[in-house]
Amino acid sequence: MSLKIEPIATIYNDYSDKFGIPRQSGLLNNNISKIIFEPKFRDVNSLRGLEGYSHIWLLWLFDKNNSNKEWSPTVRPPRLGGNKRLGVFSTRSPYHPNGIGLSCVKIESIEKTQDVGSVIKVSGADLMSGTQIIDIKPYLTYTDSHPDALCGFAEKVYDYNLNVKLDFDECDVPSDILAQIIDILKQDPRPSYHDNPERIYGMSYAGYEIKFKVDSTQLHVISINKTLNGSEQ
Repeated sequence: MSLKIEPIATIYNDYSDKFGIPRQSGLLNNNISKIIFEPKFRDVNSLRGLEGYSHIWLLWLFDKNNSNKEWSPTVRPPRLGGNKRLGVFSTRSPYHPNGIGLSCVKIESIEKTQDVGSVIKVSGADLMSGTQIIDIKPYLTYTDSHPDALCGFAEKVYDYNLNVKLDFDECDVPSDILAQIIDILKQDPRPSYHDNPERIYGMSYAGYEIKFKVDSTQLHVISINKTLNGSEQ
């Protein structure tokens, strides 16, 4: 039996590379993403009634994952330090057999445009810019929300955050972008098994290149510089 999956849309935002993207949807809500449909799916009727919902589920492909890693029954969750193995189906690792992602995002607006049809603007996305979306479904609180659900190891590391300090006085970054950068860094984008206080990390976001180091629970931002290409949006 053959299975055909056809992308229906592409998401665009300021996450220009994988490093720094939130580990789950809904953790950071101050970044806006645009969902632009493929020409075949730009019929305005396909979104009729969606204005009555506040959140949607995005099903998407890990098409930006360049690794050739084969499927494995166990993986090493980064939040556990990369040393403990768990079953792949008990994690949200990108290395599931079919490489499909699932994210819940908030609808900020649905706008009609002349060139690309209706565009859905959402917040809380954990997708790299340019990721292909294969389906959209409305979020339903009465069936999708389970406040008493158990969350395994993920619940134990949920509130882990770093303190962020700018190691320079002058900063030309707009205040809203700077706030977004700090929120991303608080989540600690490093692999959890990295623990070298002298190592300098680099991250791209919103057309800026950010350099930082981490000493215990303190993250030091060394520099923030505008890239040649500018913002991805």
